[in-house]
Amino acid sequence: MRMGNPPLRFAQPIYVTRPLLPPLAELNAELEKVWASRWLTNGGEQHIALESELAAWLGVPHLSLFNNGTVALIVACQALRVTGEVITSPFTFPATPHVLSWNNVTPVFADIDPETMNITPATIEPLITGATSAVLGVHVYGLPCEVSGIDRLARTHGLNVIYDGAHAFGTTIDGEPVARFGDATMFSFHATKLFHTAEGGALALRDADLKVRVDLLKNFGIKNEEEVVLPGINGKMNELQAALGRVVLRHVDAERARRAQIAQIYRGRLGEMTGLRVVAMPKGVADSHQYLILRVDERAAGCSRDALQARLKRFNIVTRKYFHPLCSQYNCYRHLPSAQPDRLPNAHRVAAEVLSLPYYGALSDDDVHRVCDAVEYSLTA
Repeated sequence: MRMGNPPLRFAQPIYVTRPLLPPLAELNAELEKVWASRWLTNGGEQHIALESELAAWLGVPHLSLFNNGTVALIVACQALRVTGEVITSPFTFPATPHVLSWNNVTPVFADIDPETMNITPATIEPLITGATSAVLGVHVYGLPCEVSGIDRLARTHGLNVIYDGAHAFGTTIDGEPVARFGDATMFSFHATKLFHTAEGGALALRDADLKVRVDLLKNFGIKNEEEVVLPGINGKMNELQAALGRVVLRHVDAERARRAQIAQIYRGRLGEMTGLRVVAMPKGVADSHQYLILRVDERAAGCSRDALQARLKRFNIVTRKYFHPLCSQYNCYRHLPSAQPDRLPNAHRVAAEVLSLPYYGALSDDDVHRVCDAVEYSLTA
């Protein structure tokens, strides 16, 4: 329905997300403990406590904290001795294929399912060769991959499975934490994420021996004061990051609950507009509430995703085309046989449809309705 007068422009930009910042007094109380200890890094009390608290919250047996999620993924590949080729998704953040390149591994891009937007056993299996050593799946927007099917496929072919779970903090499948599947799952704790430590990340691991190897690799391979047993890297999370994370974790449940309320408004309003669809979790999957993703069917909506994004910007509403272009289109990967567009038709179609809308707990109901008003107006502008 065509609206009359255009909605009011926001006085300040409304971004895709804003970091969850807990009360400063709570953070200062933890920082006072750090100052008193004079222990700023190398596995201090805050680090030990956060590692334990996060493992419990995520429901995983073993967790290793990192200074960022990218280094965590690099170390996961090293710890699992990944070589040759790894099958992964083109529809993801650049870090996903980049960690393979940094490990001298060739990414092999599989097409994605048009609904879940993830690689699947059916798209992975034809790409397996004698050079394939692992699968690197991505739980995009918190929608989980077909984890059971991928695990079965990996066992059949003797492959490791690593998941990029940057969007899947809190995702469960029929009550089972998503990080209990595969050999390792990376979580990103960047400031844009639901849970954050300003910068940071973690590896959730099923195997205790693998955690030992990961912990050595992220600390230069140092076993003790006199032994260096592996060629490691510096991937440690410091005490200031850990202190912030411990305080943020206390507020994550409330943030998720508020985002769930915001999602209901978006779905109720945008779901009635022709050509638009708000991405929803499959049955049995608990939403991480990391992103609110709109898919724009240009033919039905009468407006392309790119046009809608440009029109929303006039109202000071900042959206993101996550993920466009595809990683397979980057100059460093486009030469690969698996990167050719005719081999990735679903990925190219999805990348032209998705738009990430403002989604964070500090948005008021009125803010969300104004965003929806702007979307409605922009469809016919």
